[in-house]
Amino acid sequence: MAKETWMSRLRAENLTLAYDRRVIVEDLDITIPDRSLTVIVGANGSGKSTLLRGLSRMLTPAAGAVLLDGSQIRSLPSKEVARRLGLLPQGPIAPDGITVTDLVSRGRYPHQGVFRQWSADDRAAVDTAMRATQVTDLADRYVDELSGGQRQRVWLAMALAQQTAILLLDEPTTFLDIAHQIEVLDLCADLHEQQGNTLVMVLHDLNHACRYATHLIAMKDGAVLAQGLPEEIVTAELVTEVFGLACRIITDPESGTPLIIPAARNSSRSQARAGRRVDIAQERV
Repeated sequence: MAKETWMSRLRAENLTLAYDRRVIVEDLDITIPDRSLTVIVGANGSGKSTLLRGLSRMLTPAAGAVLLDGSQIRSLPSKEVARRLGLLPQGPIAPDGITVTDLVSRGRYPHQGVFRQWSADDRAAVDTAMRATQVTDLADRYVDELSGGQRQRVWLAMALAQQTAILLLDEPTTFLDIAHQIEVLDLCADLHEQQGNTLVMVLHDLNHACRYATHLIAMKDGAVLAQGLPEEIVTAELVTEVFGLACRIITDPESGTPLIIPAARNSSRSQARAGRRVDIAQERV
C-alpha cells in the first residue's frame, strides 16, 4: 500500500523525541493508517515505546509535531484528546486501596463534565469492558491484591471503557501467560475488525506481531526501517538487521502470515538431538 493512499487521524511530522539531551527519535515522519491494527516492533532501545509516548502526548516533542485530526495534539484540551485517543502505558500503577470496578470506571472520566455525570451509558461501557477482558468476577477485589496478569487485564478494561476510536497499547501482553496473551490479542483484533478501531501496539513477540498486524512498523535506532503488511516486508534479512537474529521465514500454517524460525545453535547438544531424531525415524521405518 502506497503511503500517499493512507487515510490517517494520527500522524507525526519531523518528530524528535528526547529525554533531557539524549535523543531517541529524530526527524521522524510516520502515519498510522486509520482502522488499522498497527504493531511497532524493534529491539530494546530502538525507540518504539518512546514513539508511542510521543504519539499519546505523554512526551513533549523536542521538535516537530504529532497531529490528531489535523491539529497539533499538544494544543488540544486534555479531555478532548482523551475522548479520541486512549492509552495503556507500560507498567501502570494503580492507586492504593482501589477496587477493580473503581479503576475500570476511571476510563469514563473524559466523558464526564459539569452537566454530565455518571450515566447508564457509563455503566454499560464499564460492564462491557469488564466482560470483554474477563475481569467481571474480580469486580470487588482490590487491584493491588491481583496477580500481574489479572492487573494487566484490568488496565486493559479501563482503556476499553474509555471508548476511543484510537487506542495505543504499550506491550499489552506483559505478565500474561501464553493463553491470556492470545486472548488479549484476539480481543484487540476483534476491536479492529468488528468495531473499526485504530489500534497501535508495541509488541516484543515478532510472530505475534506478524499474525495480528495489518500494518507493521519495524524500528531501529529511532528510525523506521520498514513498514507495511507483514507478508510484504518481513524477510530474514530484515529480522537480522532489526534484531541481530539469524533465522528463516516460513508461512504460519494457522494464519498464513510470516513465521520466524530462529537458526539453531551449532552445538554438540543440538547435533546430538538431531541425531536422536534421525535414529527414532529410522526405527519407525
